[in-house]
Amino acid sequence: MNRRQFLNAGALLSLTLANRRTLAAPGDIVLGQSAPLSGPAKDLGIEMRDGALLWFNYVNARGGVGGRNIRLETLDDGYEPERTKANTDAFVKKNVAALFGYVGTPTSLAAKPIFEQANLPFIAPFTGAEALRSPNHPLIFNIRASYFEETEHLVQHFWDLFQRKFAVVYQNDAYGQAGLNGVVKALGSRGAKVVATATVERNSANVEAALKAILPASPDLVVIVSTYGTAAAFIKQARAMGSPASFASISFVGPTSLANALGKDKTGVMVSQVVPLKGVGIFSEFARMLPAGTAVTPVALEGFIAAKVMTDVLKRANGPDGLLTALNNTNVDVGGYRVKFSPGNHAGSKYVDLSMLRSDGSWAV
Repeated sequence: MNRRQFLNAGALLSLTLANRRTLAAPGDIVLGQSAPLSGPAKDLGIEMRDGALLWFNYVNARGGVGGRNIRLETLDDGYEPERTKANTDAFVKKNVAALFGYVGTPTSLAAKPIFEQANLPFIAPFTGAEALRSPNHPLIFNIRASYFEETEHLVQHFWDLFQRKFAVVYQNDAYGQAGLNGVVKALGSRGAKVVATATVERNSANVEAALKAILPASPDLVVIVSTYGTAAAFIKQARAMGSPASFASISFVGPTSLANALGKDKTGVMVSQVVPLKGVGIFSEFARMLPAGTAVTPVALEGFIAAKVMTDVLKRANGPDGLLTALNNTNVDVGGYRVKFSPGNHAGSKYVDLSMLRSDGSWAV
């Protein structure tokens, strides 16, 4: 047996074991989620969880899946990889059906060796990193578009506006590197290069060094690959220092929280979105189901979409085929947003749109 045959045989065994173990236990169908519920990135975890719970609670109130409730157990990791590892170990010991809706690239990558060892499906992580997409992984199922696809849309938009000097401020971890790589790739296909780069630390709003590295290059556009607190700190200070640059980020920034953190400096900031913010059924359905006075946020909507897809999978997996078989045969439209998986392609959607903040905090899309 050669190496390729050996690896293929191992993958097949993993799939078989995972397929057998998932929905066999009676009682609730338990999904494990590690996400930041505290710390500077907490809005991302809370919104992702609450969006998913909105749909799961709706399903459970109507009999669940085959009479079984879907129970989402969320453990706080503060957006720190070591805590994510501990949470994932705990979920494996509980024999959860799957891991669902993890938040972040460095945290998801920290969980990867653990869910691989446990043959546990890893579904709908809130990250677009290539490290969780390429090559196609038998246990990882991505519902959202990739960071490469998001940064390509951003670069194309500003390139069409004849802006050529692009700078990148990126988080000093796997998430930031993924975003930087996306911008570099998009510019490279146009024969251009990034004019300046700078790193910022995860869960920090210390941006002074980044400002000193970026502003002297006089960029037309600064792409910020971080979470909302860091991005807001950089934009506010850059504008206070007189920078005429445009500013943009990708969806993981936490668009609603970014708008709130920017205050009067929000106008004109652009964010790529991986869920539809107008004009389709899923947006309207989500808005109707929210408690009165609650605004739609893109992150919560992503959680809601992921939960609808997860429910479709669970309904089909409730028979003899098993969870992985159902996942690998997914082709579902959840209201104008289609998610499709096959055994060779676990990138469920390529949907990307661009949005720009207005002075009143609303999004122009």
